[in-house]
Parts: sequence; C-alpha cells; structure tokens
Amino acid sequence: MTVSIDRSRSLEELEGVRWQAPPPDTTRLIATAHALRKRPVGTLTVEDLRQLIGQDIGLSVLLPLAVEVLRDNPLAEGHMGEGDLLRAVLTRASAAWSHYPDTASQLTFIVGGLSGLSRDLRSHVERFVGSVQNS
Repeated sequence: MTVSIDRSRSLEELEGVRWQAPPPDTTRLIATAHALRKRPVGTLTVEDLRQLIGQDIGLSVLLPLAVEVLRDNPLAEGHMGEGDLLRAVLTRASAAWSHYPDTASQLTFIVGGLSGLSRDLRSHVERFVGSVQNS
C-alpha cells in the first residue's frame, strides 16, 4: 500500500508547523534537521530519512516513506552503514507505531523475510515485531 503524500511539499508544509530558526550556536544535527524540514519530502535521501526519523521528527510523513524505501531495499544505508535506515525505523517507540498500524504491518512483512542480519539488527527486528504484536 502506498501512502498518498505530496512529495513536492516539505515537512513544514505537510505538518503545518514552521520551526523558529535555530540559534547560531546550534549543533550540526539540529541545524540539519531544521534545513531538512524545509525541503520537499520527495527529495530526502536515505540518510536524510535516517536522521529525521532517528530524532522522531515528522514520523507521520516519514515512516511511510521510509517503509517504501525498505520495501525495495531492506538494508538501505545512509552514512552509518548497511541497514541504518531500518535500524532507525525499528527503534522508534512502540507508541509511535500505534498511530500507524498499516505501516507497522508493512514493516513486519518486510522484516519477516530477512535473514543473515547482524545480531544487533536481528534484536531490533524481534523487539519491533513483539511490540507490534502486543499492541
């Protein structure tokens, strides 16, 4: 199932929330997050998705987009290595997933077919699947 998201619009536009400019002495991560919220979501890279999702930013828009990426390449990687987008998605709080049951079901299907994962990633998969089944 593909979620209907206007990919030409930014997170700011889609969520209807504009953040104030970050302070001049802000961290690189915060400055990056602010900049990425202004870009059209259709232009976000795997690394951009990983960073924003890892900070719990824009989950209602970005989780479905990330699951689309993972459907085509479950071990899609940004700058942290193979499977880093999957790790970011799997490690969101189970409460976040309760708002997106269809997306969680799609992800459960995707990870169900994976083998040969690192122990760390397998652990995140098992924790995610267990939390989805118990919710």
